[in-house]
Amino acid sequence: MLIENPLITNDAVVLGLLISILAFIFTTARSENNFWKIFYKFVPALLLCYFIPSIFNSFGIINGDQSKLYFVASRYLLPSSLVLLTISIDLPEIKKLGSKAIIMFLAGTIGIMVGGPISLFLVSILSPEIIGGGGPEVVWRGLATVAGSWIGGGANQAAMKEIFNVGDSIFSSMIAVDVIVANIWMAFLLYGAGVSSKIDRWLQADSSSIINMRIKIEKYQSQIMKIPNLTDILQLLSLCFGVTAIAHLGSDIITPFIKNNAPGLSRFSLTSNFFWIIVISTTIALFLSFTKIKNLEGVGASRVGSVFLYILITTIGMKMNILAIFDRPGLFIIGLLWMLIHVTIMILVAKIIKAPFFFLAVGSQANVGGAASAPIVASAFHPSLAPVGVLLAVLGYALGTYGAWICGVLLELASNSVI
Repeated sequence: MLIENPLITNDAVVLGLLISILAFIFTTARSENNFWKIFYKFVPALLLCYFIPSIFNSFGIINGDQSKLYFVASRYLLPSSLVLLTISIDLPEIKKLGSKAIIMFLAGTIGIMVGGPISLFLVSILSPEIIGGGGPEVVWRGLATVAGSWIGGGANQAAMKEIFNVGDSIFSSMIAVDVIVANIWMAFLLYGAGVSSKIDRWLQADSSSIINMRIKIEKYQSQIMKIPNLTDILQLLSLCFGVTAIAHLGSDIITPFIKNNAPGLSRFSLTSNFFWIIVISTTIALFLSFTKIKNLEGVGASRVGSVFLYILITTIGMKMNILAIFDRPGLFIIGLLWMLIHVTIMILVAKIIKAPFFFLAVGSQANVGGAASAPIVASAFHPSLAPVGVLLAVLGYALGTYGAWICGVLLELASNSVI
């Protein structure tokens, strides 16, 4: 049980604590110290971003329910983060990577969208009690947040939490399922990178295109990267918060209109103010990615967006109950089966189109791991290929909101079909 009177009640102090936690995690994660190297081989940095704040919450140092930081982060920093992560999408450049890269990425997305409902349905037949009752703590709502994470990333996961009104307890359990299952699969991918030539022979794939891709990426990087000045930073902030402002304005117009004229659409979350904030901001950013604004990536658009995102992650973490996973061990079965379906579809598609294992690994991780880990898998093949993971992962951020929402609707249907 959480303590109602926390030690720290001032949100300014809480925010300083959360950012200090992030600085500690990322500093130690990049440390050359042998202890930290071994530690982060077994403990994902992303998991700590959630669970260290949850420890402070559980022991009464802070109280996530009383703090207003999550509301600020989810309504202002989240859409701003999505804008900065999405504008760097270079669809023409992705096309140049070859159709097989895109096909494998989309196969991974589809595998997640259908894998969730199928795994929930199958497990629920054997153990109907896993579905839960109703309200915010029902399992299908929590699984929708996993879909948001596995198709897009933390920003899309947070969006699904709000859109589907997911309770904090079930969300805490889903965070653990999400991170642990995803990292088990990532471990297999990293191992596969070491024996990729053997896997490519089994897939009958030609990996020569990977070499050409590496050359193109190195040239592109050298063209756009520069040290940002004050004007560059102000342009970034003006862009992301400006688009966020437009999204809020559009949401304030669209949401009441739908509520008054088509209230039945509420079951699809179309009467959710937050839903339209996310959709509008992401859509505008997608259009902007076809303009010269995408060059702002060269001055750190995605890095600033990531800062916003990780602040949001810590505010989510401070609302979590770290012991919740032990109350719902059956959720891991759903998560593992879900990942198995995703992996099976990826392997089948790769075999059919003879795609190199690189495309399978990065396409999968761009979905499941997002921009935080897709570059890690890509760089396991060659360091200069890391941006390919970022490129596809950013595409996942753009599709995450739409794909996860569809998956959430299918999860509800699967849950209701068993009940």
